[in-house]
Amino acid sequence: MPTLVVLGTQWGDEGKGKVVDYLAKKADYIVRYQGGNNAGHTLIYENKPFVLHLIPSGILFPKKNCLIGNGVVIDPKALKEEVTFLNKKKIAVKGRFFISEQAHVILPYHKLIDEILERGNVKIGTTKRGIGPCYSDKVKRIGVRVVDYLEKDVFLNLLDKNLTEKALILKDSGVDIEDLKKEILKDHNELSKFIKPFVTDTSLMIENAIKKNKKLLFESAQGTLLDLDFGTYPYVTSSNPIAGGVCPGVGLGPTEVDNVLGVVKAYTTRVGEGPFTVELFDEMGDFLREKGGEYGATTGRPRRCGWFDAVVVRHSVRVSGIKHLILTKLDCMEGIDIIKVCVAYRYKSKVYKDFPASRTVQKYAKPVYEEMAGFKCKVKGVTDFKKLPLNAQKYVKRLEQLVGAPIDLISLGRKREETIEVTKNTKWF
Repeated sequence: MPTLVVLGTQWGDEGKGKVVDYLAKKADYIVRYQGGNNAGHTLIYENKPFVLHLIPSGILFPKKNCLIGNGVVIDPKALKEEVTFLNKKKIAVKGRFFISEQAHVILPYHKLIDEILERGNVKIGTTKRGIGPCYSDKVKRIGVRVVDYLEKDVFLNLLDKNLTEKALILKDSGVDIEDLKKEILKDHNELSKFIKPFVTDTSLMIENAIKKNKKLLFESAQGTLLDLDFGTYPYVTSSNPIAGGVCPGVGLGPTEVDNVLGVVKAYTTRVGEGPFTVELFDEMGDFLREKGGEYGATTGRPRRCGWFDAVVVRHSVRVSGIKHLILTKLDCMEGIDIIKVCVAYRYKSKVYKDFPASRTVQKYAKPVYEEMAGFKCKVKGVTDFKKLPLNAQKYVKRLEQLVGAPIDLISLGRKREETIEVTKNTKWF
């Protein structure tokens, strides 16, 4: 099993960064297949937390190859800042970090348009990093790919076409098109020289690695419920974080995907606008937020918190064919007397056990809860599942039953060693 997909099963922020970091020691290649710098992975390095937005988490391991696939959108300025940060930390990037020449480039006008749209009638709570407008250009077939960005004549031609196409919305918001063009061209020479050494055909790299029986780990940026097709549309991201997004996101045939691992938090959170059936507006919501440090790694925004939603995770297990789960932040449930788990939704007289597509149902449905006894004993530091408090064990087992997939690992903190292997010697690759 040389290929493994790791993805989020909720609205993101499940702790994928730590999980990828934990698994990367067994991988040869770590590949990002969608999203942009609108997502952040918080990692612990030298006992200090820091955040990566674009470069795969596996970069912390020496001699690992980290790739950004064609399905990712790249802000060259943000990427340069990230590489500079890693270099200052004496984490070598050169020679083991690669960017697809077919990935699309985020330019300043994408971020401006993102801000304009968020001020208007289509507010969905984006990070305003230009991700959606960049993907929109890709679909409209006027986007600038990395390979185009490096060919100056091609880039200049595309830049003029894009600024002409976007002139109306930009001018109406007080943007001077000529000044904007000068700003883009001023940065272009420096940024294109910076990214050029990293650019290659990553799809070919991946094919060659598979032929050599190398182990490849593919990581998503957002969770399933932010998937463009299977999330809480329109409050979603502009790409496909589900396992099916790997194939078009890196140029890989579906028969080459061997295993899919889902990351799930012991409760539920989401950032931004959109329906959130299990959201808590009381002291328990505040408790989970503070205990879990639930503030966005990219924006610092407080996350909305709620009980575990089995309807959501069942949906994720199904649409991505998840075979294994990693449960994170179980330690944040310590001290709760009664734990609730959402097992279904109720809207009017109908009960939904499967996640509904209807915007109305998503918005107005009420959670159907099942209650379980909580646990007060500390779980932090426990490395054996059988040594967890009995009620914590029961909670884990009940979640497995409700979502239809086994929990093989439990994360009890950000450090690699703060992990319980429920299923010993699981072969991920």
